[in-house]
Amino acid sequence: MVVLLGPSREAISGVTTHLNGLIGSRLAARFELLHFQIGSEGRRESLPARLARLAASPFLLAATLLRAQAALLHINTSLNHKAFWRDLVYLAVAKLCGARVLCQVHGGLLDEFARGPFAALVRAGMRLADAVVVLSRAQQEAFRVRLPGHPVEVVPNGIDCTPYTRCNRAASDAAAPLRLIFIGRLAPAKGLLETIEALRMARGRGVAARLVLAGAGPEEPRLRQFVRAAGLARDVAFVGPAYGEHKAQLLAQADVLVLASYSEGLPYALLEAMAAGCVPIATPVGAIPDVVSQGEHGLLVAPRDAEAVADAIAKLAGDRAGLARMSAACRARIAAGYSLERVARDFSTLYWGLCATRTPRAAT
Repeated sequence: MVVLLGPSREAISGVTTHLNGLIGSRLAARFELLHFQIGSEGRRESLPARLARLAASPFLLAATLLRAQAALLHINTSLNHKAFWRDLVYLAVAKLCGARVLCQVHGGLLDEFARGPFAALVRAGMRLADAVVVLSRAQQEAFRVRLPGHPVEVVPNGIDCTPYTRCNRAASDAAAPLRLIFIGRLAPAKGLLETIEALRMARGRGVAARLVLAGAGPEEPRLRQFVRAAGLARDVAFVGPAYGEHKAQLLAQADVLVLASYSEGLPYALLEAMAAGCVPIATPVGAIPDVVSQGEHGLLVAPRDAEAVADAIAKLAGDRAGLARMSAACRARIAAGYSLERVARDFSTLYWGLCATRTPRAAT
């Protein structure tokens, strides 16, 4: 039995996508997987009820681990203070129950998070885990420097490519505006103000381009106001959150994904867009440089640099043959290295290794 610790399976987040992917993959045929929900997503509760749940949750996890005689707890976490202290408690509970622990870090930068005296606490907490999993080679190197000799593995995210490869992609017409898209949460750290400013700059240079924003979030009112002020009301469409077939169709109808984020782990939107043949203009943050080779699969630009994004838009709009080559390379890249089948194989290997060294403890 492997217990997967994470948010509600109905929540809108990358970690939820990851959990649902694992549970729906071939990994579930090799291991019995049980989801243990943490977090407030999907719960309607008062403040007292929330505090009571937080207090009871570690005890409920202990009961779950002992009752199921779980061999492994797979913690899905991020490098922020709230998640670290919360998940450190769950990690300690699992160890007391005799379960092995795999700690997967989905977001945050170790060198920025573990500073000063707090760094020693982070190192000690992470060493309690039997293995640490990260999304990028850069994060793996950072963890190995801080945790010498401790198992740190890279397991990039993966997706089911089928919904994105079966959609017919319309060829990019050199006479038509370049079709840009963003899919995700409309939040400040996604660089959407720079994206809209870049579109305004590109339009000012005579580049024909249009942008679809598929998502919702706290930045939406500000973005709508910015679009109106920039005179781009006819060139930017807000279409709301996109899921399933609708998302696949939107990506099939787009030429370029613009992801000018300030920070990322390994965004599913990037993998889905590339699987659909949508060429990324993205910032080289998180695991993105592991996926996107400059000029081969897309264009990498500096964070917070609207002019660089505008230059990239102009370059792709003026080279539709190059755009088509990158589109084909994107599809091949995701199919070869970022499929859900590969993720299932990677975690199967890790699970077998960790479960083989479990120290069982009987339920009382």
